[in-house]
Amino acid sequence: EYDGERNSEGERHGRGRARLPNGDTYDGEYEHGFRSGQGTYRFRNGACYTGQYLQNKKHGKGIFFYPDGSKYEGDWVNDQRHGYGEYTYANGDTYTGEWFNHNRHGQGIYVYNDTGSKYVGGWVHGNQEGDAELIHLNHRFKGKFLNGNPVGRGKYIFDIGCEQHGEYIQSEQDKGEGEEEEEPSLLVEPKWKASEITKLTLWTPHGENPPSAREASLEAPSLQEISSEVVSPGQDAGEEDKGSREEEENKDHEDQGEE
Repeated sequence: EYDGERNSEGERHGRGRARLPNGDTYDGEYEHGFRSGQGTYRFRNGACYTGQYLQNKKHGKGIFFYPDGSKYEGDWVNDQRHGYGEYTYANGDTYTGEWFNHNRHGQGIYVYNDTGSKYVGGWVHGNQEGDAELIHLNHRFKGKFLNGNPVGRGKYIFDIGCEQHGEYIQSEQDKGEGEEEEEPSLLVEPKWKASEITKLTLWTPHGENPPSAREASLEAPSLQEISSEVVSPGQDAGEEDKGSREEEENKDHEDQGEE
């Protein structure tokens, strides 16, 4: 069902409104029979996309409202989140940064709504990876991440004016006799091993050696507690994947039945 402009060949061309057999609706611009230009597509499940299209695909700037209450606003390429954009999750978390083929990829900032903690740094195919800072209320961790976990050398920086240097070490699981070798890195979180406490410095994980400093006790309870809360990766991934699956279903509906 279509109500709108057509060209001399009878194709949908210009401004128009369409209702698809599955109940979805589109109100916007067409070119030679395709959704192209600015438009609003409403899905029967409550999702809605408002933005630019190119030959029936989301392409350019646009906002997608998902059925679970989450939202993405930013760049689209060939129906994929791609470029720069902000994703607001149903639980209030937000990611603002670069996207590649529908995934968080490049540099971005993830803010955890329940704690106010903030991850600022690299992402690879949706996972926290590369140089980054994890910023908490009164301290922050600066180091490297891999698959959502801190790895290797890094440091905690405390607002009271000191730093704790150390490294994250991958602990291995105890294997029973006869058990085959497995990859424990996928199952066991890395443990923080502190080396020294210093005044504030400019040292970063790129440095060969941390600055010389006085030896300090490594058993400080506050530091021990903090090391256990460094990062809680992945809690958002399931929600975004869910949103992606819902969008894929929506896309199927969108492509169905329009001529």
